[in-house]
Amino acid sequence: MLMHEWLQKDDEPRSDAAQSAGYPFGFMDEGAKKEIRRSILKAVAIPGYQVPYGSREMPIARGWGTGGLQITLSMVKPDDVLKVIDQGCDDSVNAVNIKKFVATVASVAITTDTRAATLIQTRHRIPEERMNDQQILVLQVPYPEALREVEPSEMETRRMHAEADYSRMWLYLYEDIVKYGEITISYRYPVTVNGRYITDPSPIPRWDVPKLHMADTLFLFGAGREKRIYAIPPHTSVEPLEFEDHKFRTENFSGKACARCGATDTFLDEVIDNAGGGRSFFCSDSGYCDKRSQAWNH
Repeated sequence: MLMHEWLQKDDEPRSDAAQSAGYPFGFMDEGAKKEIRRSILKAVAIPGYQVPYGSREMPIARGWGTGGLQITLSMVKPDDVLKVIDQGCDDSVNAVNIKKFVATVASVAITTDTRAATLIQTRHRIPEERMNDQQILVLQVPYPEALREVEPSEMETRRMHAEADYSRMWLYLYEDIVKYGEITISYRYPVTVNGRYITDPSPIPRWDVPKLHMADTLFLFGAGREKRIYAIPPHTSVEPLEFEDHKFRTENFSGKACARCGATDTFLDEVIDNAGGGRSFFCSDSGYCDKRSQAWNH
C-alpha cells in the first residue's frame, strides 16, 4: 500500500450495516481519519518518535485497543483482508469483538491466516509466521512511553527524548542486574529504533522483539488513552538495550514442544492441569498452531 493513499479522500461505498446506521465507511469521519493518517506519515518519517494526535471516542472502552482500532479504521479499504489477535489468539473476546465491528463498518474479509491478511491488528504478540512488505501490523499499546519506569513527568520524558538523554534508563537496567544478576524485564523490553529513540515495543514478550529488526513489514503502534502514534518502518534497525556482559536474551523453551502441533520453535503458553497438577505447553499463536496441526494430521 502506498503511503500517500492514506491521505486521499475516502469515497469508498459504505457497508450496508454502516450506511443504515448513518456511519461513514470505517465508522470515523473523514477529518478524524485524515488527521490520523497524517500522524502515521510523520511517525513513519521519524521512526520511534511518539506523534500526538486527537484520539476519538470509540464504541469500546479506552484500554481495550482504541488506539490500534483508530489506526485500523483510518487505513482499511474494502479489498483488505483483516486478522485480529489478542495475545496470539484469534478467538479471544477482544479479538472477536474488534473483528465483528470492523467487518460491520467496513465490509472487509476476515481471516485467521497470517499469510492471507493484508492488515493485522494485535494485542501483545507478533505472529510467528514471517510477514511481507504488503502487510501492515497494528499494535495496541496501553503505555507508549518507554521512559515511564524511570520518569513520571511527561514534560521531562519529552526533554529526555529530544536530547537523547537516556542515562536513567541505562541506570535502571544496571540496578536490575545488580539486584537480580540479570535484566528481568519480561515484556515491553526497551529498544533503540534507527539508532535514535528508545521505544516501547508494546507489551510483547522478549521472544517477539527480534522480529522488529530489519523486518519487511510496517509496524504501527497506537495508544488511544495516551493519544500517541509511533511507527517502525520496514528495514529499520531495532536493537534491544543490552550491556556487553549482559546480552539481551529471549525466553527459553528448549526441551518443550506444543502439545497440539509439536512446534519447538514458537512462543509457548504454559497450561497447568489443576486436577492432576501436570503441565502442558501450547503455541500462543493459535492461527499458526491450527495450520501446523492440520499439516501434522495429514
